[in-house]
Amino acid sequence: MTNTQARWAGVAGIIAAVVLFTGDMLFYYVPGHASLLENMAKVSTDRILLSTATAMLAAWGYFLAAFQVRFAFAPANPIVKNLIFLCFAFIGIAYGVVHANYSAIAISANLAEQHQLELLDSVSLAYEANHLLRAMVYPIFALLSVLFIYQVWQRKTLYPRWIILAFPLLSFLLQYLLKPLLSGTAYVVLMGGWLNLILVLFYTSSTLALWNKNVPGEAL
Repeated sequence: MTNTQARWAGVAGIIAAVVLFTGDMLFYYVPGHASLLENMAKVSTDRILLSTATAMLAAWGYFLAAFQVRFAFAPANPIVKNLIFLCFAFIGIAYGVVHANYSAIAISANLAEQHQLELLDSVSLAYEANHLLRAMVYPIFALLSVLFIYQVWQRKTLYPRWIILAFPLLSFLLQYLLKPLLSGTAYVVLMGGWLNLILVLFYTSSTLALWNKNVPGEAL
C-alpha cells in the first residue's frame, strides 16, 4: 500500500465518522430537549430513514480506513498486523450494524409517542438487541487495545508514541467522566455522537502521523 493510498484510507475514516455523527444527530438532536430517548420519539420518519442510511455508508468508510492502520503496522509481525487490521475492520462494520439497530429503537419510540404507550417498555426489546450487538464487540476492542498500545509503545509500527493518546480507548473511557458534567445541547451533541467523534480524532491524528511515512514494497 502506498503512502497516498494510506492517506485516502484515513480520509475515508474521517468522512465515515462525520457521516455517522450526522446520523446520530438525526436521531438525537431536538432543540430544547436533552433526553436522547425522548428525542428519538419526537424526530420525523424522514430523519430516521436518513440516519439509517448513514449506517451503511459509514460501515464502508470505516472498513476502508482499517487499511491505513494496516499500513502503519507494516513493520510489525505479520500475524499482529493482520489481527490489528481485522479488529479495526470488524469494529468499523459493527459501528454501522449497531447504528442501524438504533432505527428499531427510534421506530419503537416513535410508535410509543404516537399511541401514548409507555416509552421504556416500548423500546426495551430493541435496547436489549442493541446491548447484545455491543457485547459482541467489546472482546474485539479489548484485544485491539492491548495489541495496539503495546506495539506502538515498543516502536514496532510507523506510528509515533503520541498516537496512543488519540487511540479510542482513552477517549472511550473519558466519556464516563464527562457525562455527569454535561447538560442540554452539549450533552446531546457530545454524548449522542461521542463514539464517532473519537474516531474523527483517531483517524485525523493517524492520517497526520502517517502523512510522510513510506513502506517500500508494501503490498495491499
